[in-house]
Amino acid sequence: MQENIGVLCGGELEAGQQQLMLDAEAIRKALRRIAHEIIERRKSLEGLVLAGIPTRGVEVARRLAACIREAEGAVVETGVIDISMHRDDLATRPKMTVLEETRLPVVLDGKTLVIVDDVFFTGRSVRAAMDAVSSYGRPGRIELAVLVDRGNRQLPIRPDFVGKKCTTAFGDRVRVWFENLDGVPDSVQLVKG
Repeated sequence: MQENIGVLCGGELEAGQQQLMLDAEAIRKALRRIAHEIIERRKSLEGLVLAGIPTRGVEVARRLAACIREAEGAVVETGVIDISMHRDDLATRPKMTVLEETRLPVVLDGKTLVIVDDVFFTGRSVRAAMDAVSSYGRPGRIELAVLVDRGNRQLPIRPDFVGKKCTTAFGDRVRVWFENLDGVPDSVQLVKG
């Protein structure tokens, strides 16, 4: 069950101010909950692939796979879906995103692919990920897992698994920090726009 549905984050913040949305323990709990929801939604974990959108989606996918292994003793394949060349805003971006090789561990045909990202915003990154996946096969099913759903979607795409749902203003930023990537304790911060 999702926590904090419909909560307005940062309602009293001024531009540039930050608010802690999730600390390290809350992130661990959210990931365990998502992992259990992924397990409960299927009869078998066979044919399940978790593929993260760089950079932090890859880390979330890796941690979800570890949670599933801990809960079920099953090893779930993980991979990377680079969306850089599939974005619909390439011409408007101030700088080019660093390219990262798409690495998928198995042929996707007929598999259940869970696209994983840290923050779900407009839906455009997920659309780009689905475009990228089409070059690597035809999964039997595609699902979406995100650590934070911040609202403001612009496309008819909705996450299947959510760690925290929080309504934010379009100009706000949600920053996810992982100690192993950033050198600071795991946290999710809202930065008011």
